[in-house]
Amino acid sequence: MIEGISGWDAPIRSKTRLRLKPKYYFADPSLAANILGITPKRLLEDGQLFGILFESLCMHDLAVYSSVLPNAGLNPLHYYRDSDGLEIYAVIELKDGRWGAIEIKLGENKFDDAAKSLLRLRSKVLSNPLADNKEPAFMAVIVGAGEYARQDKETGIYVIPVTSLGA
Repeated sequence: MIEGISGWDAPIRSKTRLRLKPKYYFADPSLAANILGITPKRLLEDGQLFGILFESLCMHDLAVYSSVLPNAGLNPLHYYRDSDGLEIYAVIELKDGRWGAIEIKLGENKFDDAAKSLLRLRSKVLSNPLADNKEPAFMAVIVGAGEYARQDKETGIYVIPVTSLGA
């Protein structure tokens, strides 16, 4: 029913305490909706529940897709959270050290907030010049509704509608 996603042990030297306990998501959010007896109408009226189920759906798909990437380890999908209040929904890390960060938002109107968080994580990882940390291979925001996938010209962050995820 649930799957655990571990915290990312980011390659940073910081006084900030990282949260590494597993975070749990529904293995299949449609099961939770069915058990709760949620109708499509009620789901659209309850934005908080819709957001939780949408996040679970995205994390499930990201776990599946990231597990088959070339050079993926056993569990390439993580989340990031620190005591400074920075939280990133998903970080994919490959065995060779390449990594990417993903935020999940229901609408594109939340892109600016997501971009700030992603850029803040990037800055934290790159802030120690002696650590020789790599730039993220990509940063992205998965959104619930959007016309097409694209790259934001100002930030370089991808905006990806959930409907464009697929094999």
